[in-house]
Amino acid sequence: MDLYSIGEMVIDFIPGSEPGSYLQNAGGAPANLAIAAARCGLDAGLCCSVGDDVFGRFLLDTLRKNNVRVLRPELCREAVTTMAFVTLTETGDRSFTFVRKPGADMFLREEDVREADIRESVIVHAGSCSLSASPAAEATVRAMDLGRKLGKLVSFDLNYRDVMWPGGEEACAGKVREILPDVDLLKIADEEIGVLGGEAAIPALMEQYGVTLVVETRGSRGAVGFFRGERIEVPGRRARCVDATGAGDAFWGGLLAQLRSRGVTRAAELTEDLVREAMTYGNVGGWLCVQEKGALSSLPTREEVERYLA
Repeated sequence: MDLYSIGEMVIDFIPGSEPGSYLQNAGGAPANLAIAAARCGLDAGLCCSVGDDVFGRFLLDTLRKNNVRVLRPELCREAVTTMAFVTLTETGDRSFTFVRKPGADMFLREEDVREADIRESVIVHAGSCSLSASPAAEATVRAMDLGRKLGKLVSFDLNYRDVMWPGGEEACAGKVREILPDVDLLKIADEEIGVLGGEAAIPALMEQYGVTLVVETRGSRGAVGFFRGERIEVPGRRARCVDATGAGDAFWGGLLAQLRSRGVTRAAELTEDLVREAMTYGNVGGWLCVQEKGALSSLPTREEVERYLA
């Protein structure tokens, strides 16, 4: 397969709704990204742990309808599907409440990551919602480390709001830095890049940890990429909203799909032209996603992106 995505799941709850009411989203960056990449033409597989509840069954059905292979369906258990409850406010802001259903046994475990799946893939992707003080962190680290050792392209979507590690922001930043040596392509949102020291600190950080490409997504203001000493910027587009559920995943899924369509299988094969092209493609994908805020169907297809670019 082109893409091996690993992660825990998140539910977006409708503002003011009764407990258990959720938006029709796949839930969680690894799942959203796998769907976005699949809609852009990648052969995608998702390794996750899902509870056998209403949302879990919806999630599995959604993944399959979008041609994403669920690599470990046997992981479905009688457990809560969520790692964090996320409420969208009336203005579209996301309010995070980190809780866990007592006794829930739904963490992805290190033994759930199969070497055969990673060997079959070209890109290994993980989301920061898995980087928590739990067995899921070990599973995530193992997947990325194994991907790097096997020469795969390793991608990581960093969102500090999703990282749960004892000790606050400093401890979370330390945990992120532990995994950076395994990361080729790093995505981070503009409101959180300050945790890594801001844009000025990115080149030194990349050199220190061997990260090939860092992309800072900036909502309607476009995106900025850092690649081999170059700063690559793609312009934003006007949209009704910026932080639409799935917009960042549509951006990154589109970017990975475009790199793969150009035959990229290793970080060393990247060029400035390829990076700029993929960022432009992903930026259009993210922009198209926000046109139908919060709806899974708004994740764009390759045809929709290419029609816009044409």
